[in-house]
Amino acid sequence: MLAAIRSWRSQLRAIIDTQLFQLRGPERGTLELVQRRIFILPTGYGLLFVLTLLLMLTGAINYTLALGFVLTFLLTALGVLSILHTFRNLAQLRLTAGKVEPVFAGGSAHFTFRVDNPGGLDRYAIGMVRDKRALPAWCDVAARASSTLQVAIPAERRGRLRPGRLTAFTRYPLGLCHAWSYVDLDVTCIVYPHPEPAGAPLPPPTPVRGDGANAGDGRDDFAGLRAYHPGDSPRHVAWKAAARGQGLLTKVFAGNANAELWLNWDDLPPALGIEARLSRLARWVLDADTAGLAYGLRLPRRTLDPLSGRAQRERALEALALFEP
Repeated sequence: MLAAIRSWRSQLRAIIDTQLFQLRGPERGTLELVQRRIFILPTGYGLLFVLTLLLMLTGAINYTLALGFVLTFLLTALGVLSILHTFRNLAQLRLTAGKVEPVFAGGSAHFTFRVDNPGGLDRYAIGMVRDKRALPAWCDVAARASSTLQVAIPAERRGRLRPGRLTAFTRYPLGLCHAWSYVDLDVTCIVYPHPEPAGAPLPPPTPVRGDGANAGDGRDDFAGLRAYHPGDSPRHVAWKAAARGQGLLTKVFAGNANAELWLNWDDLPPALGIEARLSRLARWVLDADTAGLAYGLRLPRRTLDPLSGRAQRERALEALALFEP
């Protein structure tokens, strides 16, 4: 019986979410706040305002005060107009998710949303929040212009972080009514593993056979060409091959560089857990990048060739963030 009640409640909630609140999962592209997406209710001040009007009307009736009737009806008309203006302040706005920069676990992901106002009226005090206990982000949008809202969401675990269901709302102009709409756009943020504190030394370089070409820092002998990777030095790009229509290729040298720095999953102590290993590898990636070293990354089922630069740093950290044991 209890299971049946829970099933009925979940089905009822799903119907309310999809039919009433128009919640059908993350949506791609631009979200327009049309009329059926906007809901409005009186705030606490609005309820107090209504109670005050009732008391004023009661006093005017009891004492037959003409000016009391005039003031009561005037304030009532003002309250009704505030409902219209609050609703219109949110209606027809268009929301588009922007690019989100990756963050480390334990920080906050800043999701940016562009707010477009195609109408001829300025919009004021547009807010957006996910958790009612958090501070909302605010913006004003001029007529036929755009603005941005940046919502900070805690990034507690590595992986892909979705903002989930956000609430766009306004109480403009008098604060008597609260108009809101639910926003769930298809956008994610990459959350890197939290790097362990500095202190663990980088692993020693791995010797490379003298008869093989490597992508280290050797400068003596030309060893061949390989596909271009973002972050390669422009001095090593084979521009003549690119001019012949062969695409971007990078020259590989062999000679002085007889060792490669590999950040290897299997070289870590077996006592370390999965998340602890990822944290140490993240620390090594940051240390190697700070030192300007070329390094490779070996994970179960994935290997990144030795390179240096910001692109390599981002690739390595993303591989650690999305690692699945």
